[in-house]
Parts: sequence; C-alpha cells; structure tokens
Amino acid sequence: MTTPDPSKRRFSLLGGLRNNFLAGVVVIAPIGLTVWLIWTVVGWVDGWVLPFVPEPYKPGALINRWFGGEGEDMIALNPRGVGVIFFLVFTVLVGWIAKGLVGRSFIRWGESLVGRMPVVRSIYNGVKQIAETVFAQTETSFDKACLIQHPRPGVWAIAFISTTAKGEVLRKLGAQDEILTVFMPTTPNPTSGFLLFLPRRDIIELDMSVEDAAKLVISAGLVYPADRDAPGEAAQVLPERQEKRG
Repeated sequence: MTTPDPSKRRFSLLGGLRNNFLAGVVVIAPIGLTVWLIWTVVGWVDGWVLPFVPEPYKPGALINRWFGGEGEDMIALNPRGVGVIFFLVFTVLVGWIAKGLVGRSFIRWGESLVGRMPVVRSIYNGVKQIAETVFAQTETSFDKACLIQHPRPGVWAIAFISTTAKGEVLRKLGAQDEILTVFMPTTPNPTSGFLLFLPRRDIIELDMSVEDAAKLVISAGLVYPADRDAPGEAAQVLPERQEKRG
C-alpha cells in the first residue's frame, strides 16, 4: 500500500485554491468595479451640482426645517445622489424648454453670440458635435460582426459591419461588388481601431451578436460565446480553462 505524497497533496490543494480564487475574481471584479464606478460618478456629479443649489433647498437644510432642528440639534446630512436628482430634473426642464419656440429662439441667439467669440466658438462647436454624435444618433449601431483577413491573407480578425460605402468613397473605388464600411477594433481597448472599406466577398459574416463579438475582443480571446450550432456548449471562461489544466 502506497502512502500519498504530501507534496502532491499540497500542490493539488494550492491549485484548487488558485482556481477558486480566480473564479471568485471573475465574479467579484465586474460587480465591484461597477459599484465603484457608479459611486464615484454619483459623488462627482454631487460635488459639481450641489454648490449651485441654494442653501435653503439643500437636503440638510430641508430635513432640519421639517424636523425643527436648530443650533446643536441640527442634523448633519449630505446623502449621496441628491445632486444627480437635481441634475436630471434640471436637464429634463431644459430639454422641455428647448423644444418650444421660445427655447429654440433663445438657443439660436446664444449660438450666434458664441459664434462671435474665437476661442469659445471652437470649444462649443467641438463639444456640441460630440454630444450630438453620442446622444442624438442613438439609432446608429453596428449591423453584424464579421471576420476579415488582416494584416495579411490567412490571418483573420474580428470586425464590425457599419454600413455600405457611400458618396465619394464608393465613387472613387469604382468597384463592381458591394463595398462595406467595416470597423476593426483593437484588443483590449475596442474604442480604438481601423476604418476599412472592403468588398462583401472578402467578408465572412458571423452568427454571434455584436455584443458577444465585443466580449471576445475585449477579453483577448479568453471569453467565447456559445456556438449557436451547438446549443449545449457553454461560454468558455478563463477559470474553467485553468481548472481543466489542473
């Protein structure tokens, strides 16, 4: 009868602890980062908005007025998130006013005034263009995920089909086949990448959703979506792969 080697048992125990730790990080990290980001953004908005709120209407002053707190009995209260509520209410009111005739006339007058200021004009136009691109064009999104050969034939990369090429680009290419506008993101930061114009015959469309393809890019290939042709296959995650190695 052979006795188990203590070193192997210790190695197996450490491997199990490591795999459990990595699995816990995969669960905790997204939740923790999301909560931290929301908490930080809410605090930043509060710090920026609350100084503009008149003192009698701040949360602490209102609560002390309702409960009769004065002098030493005053309640010191500064709940996080009140500034966000003020900001949302104020933004909705401004949007409602801007849709009316008076609001549109006032905005045109303000923009004509800003247009006469050299430095302010450039900053305002740039910020306005960014805001309109991000918030006004909510219907614009990628159509499908695809595979393209980049940077050379035989090497494939994930990209996203944006739309068909139009205008001067299509005219100058003079291609017989349909030309698609494709965005190829970088890993792990998908906000940067390359804008490519490719004929449809050089593109392989994927069945996976745009969101799943984005996860694959961000994770540098560590998180694969379930294959639609194999319903029983689950998404592969890093800790599962390491557990198989153990």
